Amino acid sequence: MFYEVVPEGKINALTYHYESESKNDSLSAGQIVIVPVGRRLVPGVVIKQVVQPNFATKAISKKIYSRPLPQHLLNVIQFIYDYYLEPSGQAVSLILPRGIQKKRRKTEQMFGDSLLTTGPGETFHSGPRPSGPSPRADGANPRAAALRNAPSSECLHHPSLTEKTEQFPNSAQIQLNEAQKKALKALQEAPGATKLLFGVTGSGKTNIYLRMALNAVSEHFSTILLVPEIALTGQLVRVFREVFGDKVIVIHSGLTEAERHLIFERVLMSEEPMVIIGARSALFAPVAKLGLIIIDEEHEGSYYQENAPKYSAIRVASYIAQKSGASLVLGSATPSVEDYYLASKQKSAIALTRKAKASAVKPKINIIDFKNRDSFSKNKYFSNQLLSAISHNLAEGRQTLIFHNRRGSAPLTICESCGEEILCPNCFLPLTLHADEYTLHCHTCGFSEKVPVACPKCGAPGLIHKGFGTKLLESELKKLFPAARVHRFDADNKKGERMDVLYSSVRDGEIDILVGTQAIAKGLDLPRLATVGVVQADAGLNLPDYMAEERVFQLLTQVIGRVGRGHLAAAEVFIQTFRPEHPVLKFAADEDYMGFYEYLIRRRRKAGFPPFRFVMKLEITMKTEAIVLRKVRELVAKLSSNERLIVSPPQPGFHERTAKGYTWQIVVRSRSRKALIGACEGIDKNFRISLDPPGLL
Repeated sequence: MFYEVVPEGKINALTYHYESESKNDSLSAGQIVIVPVGRRLVPGVVIKQVVQPNFATKAISKKIYSRPLPQHLLNVIQFIYDYYLEPSGQAVSLILPRGIQKKRRKTEQMFGDSLLTTGPGETFHSGPRPSGPSPRADGANPRAAALRNAPSSECLHHPSLTEKTEQFPNSAQIQLNEAQKKALKALQEAPGATKLLFGVTGSGKTNIYLRMALNAVSEHFSTILLVPEIALTGQLVRVFREVFGDKVIVIHSGLTEAERHLIFERVLMSEEPMVIIGARSALFAPVAKLGLIIIDEEHEGSYYQENAPKYSAIRVASYIAQKSGASLVLGSATPSVEDYYLASKQKSAIALTRKAKASAVKPKINIIDFKNRDSFSKNKYFSNQLLSAISHNLAEGRQTLIFHNRRGSAPLTICESCGEEILCPNCFLPLTLHADEYTLHCHTCGFSEKVPVACPKCGAPGLIHKGFGTKLLESELKKLFPAARVHRFDADNKKGERMDVLYSSVRDGEIDILVGTQAIAKGLDLPRLATVGVVQADAGLNLPDYMAEERVFQLLTQVIGRVGRGHLAAAEVFIQTFRPEHPVLKFAADEDYMGFYEYLIRRRRKAGFPPFRFVMKLEITMKTEAIVLRKVRELVAKLSSNERLIVSPPQPGFHERTAKGYTWQIVVRSRSRKALIGACEGIDKNFRISLDPPGLL
């Protein structure tokens, strides 16, 4: 028998043909096999059986599992190949764990902080598929569609609610208020497979997620819940485990190769529905019967994979939902403008604007002008008003959050004599001072070195450090409040100090002042937090990025949403900025998403950016700038002849010069995505193609 197989790796063709030497053991679509590619043996996925080709074929070495991958993952391989122009073998690498051909010892062991694979007494099942309806060959899942389209009364007052309570005793704790019930009903009745839940911070989106997952699992369908960062899983995992127990599986980047493999095997061979929680890669968990996908904080850029194969987890999830009959729910307090626009047109945008707790309060917002030095007479980083609030919180046993979207102590080190900047030898970007270690770090490639004793160019000893980051703020706060327990949370935290590990100590009030970057701005419920201070709110507004304003608004809204959640009687936010009149800051301060949406959608329409046009970025790196310029100019001339395309002038890349050479880019826009894909035909293979890139231009 002969089969089309997609081998894992950078394979240019969509499929290759192989022969199975075992005539008595036919292979199904989705079967995971080992095949020869050149002199190597690599894992691959069977696509379909074919007639004997008119050329010589190699033999499939062996079949790894008796159970094939689910149909929706086979569809994903084709989708990434067609939609993102990425090699199909790299799409396979998104699904299969590394070392899948290795034999693992299946131990009854918990991995990490119960972030888990198997628990005591659990075994891996390799028997037949569970009874009941199974996905049709064409990918449609009628039972999941029935679940998705059922009236809300079925979910809120389901005849089998008693059975759910018996199967999941803690499910009775999922109490929905009237606003949540209304939102749940609207989600179930909204047209299409993809729905957008626009829920303000503190509105209780998690309870809706729990109820929808409970409905799916009770109907024997699995749920996948994506979060933007692994640091945010700890809190969600605790909540979901209270209801679903050991049916919750967590997939994250901290797992070892063996742990990932065992989790993959458990999910693939399981006869029971599961709740998969994790970051972007959890979308490719091989659950057999997928009924629900939830993407929390859907606006986050981390759902777009920058490395090959480049893809958007949201777009892939939407495709999976359309093909499998599952439901996709995108949840956010600040939905991406593009997604909200599309959901509104399809009448599938559901608003949840009421806070879950009646005790929730609207925080008092103070916008403080950095240019007014009278407000900074006590400290150049923290306004007098913010310092007063911190002192009051310390006296009352309450917490303060200081947010600054920049790590390190100082982002610029220069020579006082000759003006030479100390740059990364790989990226040629300014190195950031980490004063606690007295080292310079590159936050792009990871390079680090000790601070030079003298300027490497002129030899003068007068090196100075400008700007400030979270480490410097932490140091300043410890000087200002020596008795306070100050802790910093950012990407420079040592291993084992992630927010998911330290959340309990924050929640229990063992830390007085938190200093950090985006990691602490999203999704966490901090019951003792009374004050938020944003050190420099306008830091990202001037980036060469059509999404810059949107990102600043989203981040500020998320930070503001950490307070006023009903735990304390009052809450206050201090926004320090050089541009107090900027409309984005005012919209964020007023928690006015719709006002911001209307403001930005007008600008996007006028400028011709998504959602009104598709965007493609073509990037090239060569050893000399002359060669790069010649190639980009040639391509611009070629593309400009196509009337369906809007071609930008060539521009330096975001990281223009690295150890690999010089990088330049071209941005192409069009009303037709097919026109963009067609423009890629026949171009120089040195150009890297990014379709639907997340804003960086």
